[in-house]
Amino acid sequence: MTTPPPPQTHTSIADYLEGEQHTDIKHEYLGGQVVAMGGASDKHGLIAGSLHAALLSAARRKGCQLFIADMKVRVVHDGDSDFYYPDLLLTCDPDDKESPYYRRRPCLLVEVLSPSTERIYSREKLFAYRLLPSLREYLLLRQDCVQADLYQLGDEGRWQHKVFTLPDEALALRCLDLAVRLRDVYADVPELLA
Repeated sequence: MTTPPPPQTHTSIADYLEGEQHTDIKHEYLGGQVVAMGGASDKHGLIAGSLHAALLSAARRKGCQLFIADMKVRVVHDGDSDFYYPDLLLTCDPDDKESPYYRRRPCLLVEVLSPSTERIYSREKLFAYRLLPSLREYLLLRQDCVQADLYQLGDEGRWQHKVFTLPDEALALRCLDLAVRLRDVYADVPELLA
């Protein structure tokens, strides 16, 4: 007979947020459970950094805030709160400053995928992020090949999914009224563009 695992303890939101300020390891918060995140590869950082650089001027012009890697997004659903760390978070709501540690009303969220995170980002996080009333775009970027999956909320209120795989294709990001070529997003990982 095997012994069942000990029950996980429920962590309060206040304790989670306080704990994140005193650790070198990032954790996501899923309805009271704290889950450690793995580290990122060099390609992951280079791709996220290139997109951040491509979007920053437009974000500033529009009065938006663009965060890379360390800003959490809070998703509230059915009375529970989840906190995720997207790779990029763009908020254009000047009142989205409830906390210095998270945002609640992003317009655009970006995740850079690895083979181990692809399923979570394209299912669990896709579902969770689309619960945010402010969200208009969710972008997934692969780090093993040139590929972008762009989910956009259409004018009729339905989500549309487009896949881009050619380096000279442009991602038309409505939140910033800006188009970014995949070639520019992947510029620092030239082996993927070859």
